Amino acid sequence: MKSIVLGLLVTALTIGAAHAAGDPAAGAQVFKKCAACHAVGEGAKNRVGPVLNDLFGRTAGTAADFKYSQAMIDAGAGGIVWTPAELTTYLHKPKDLVPGTKMSFPGLAEQADIDNVVAYLATFSPNYVPQAQ
Repeated sequence: MKSIVLGLLVTALTIGAAHAAGDPAAGAQVFKKCAACHAVGEGAKNRVGPVLNDLFGRTAGTAADFKYSQAMIDAGAGGIVWTPAELTTYLHKPKDLVPGTKMSFPGLAEQADIDNVVAYLATFSPNYVPQAQ
């Protein structure tokens, strides 16, 4: 029982640390750059890009009812699972992580903006639990 409680505590601290770098409220403002193609929140629907609810923990290229590029499908098949760290890398320069992605957005230049968007999107992945490394 002690090990279960300790495991839950470590998980809670890890999640908090992973999201502590960004400000979700500031991320909501930065997300406006993403909102032309992506939606989040209650009633969100796929647009040019997939819905980003429950993004963290999802294998790349697997959101329901969205037609992904073959590059994104292959990225998921190759092991990319969206975590805060993986999304941080992707948002910096999407085509570097997934060459051939149909996402035309060049990336976010400011690390603070990336951290804030990641923190914002984390609020839409309430069941995400990071895997132990």
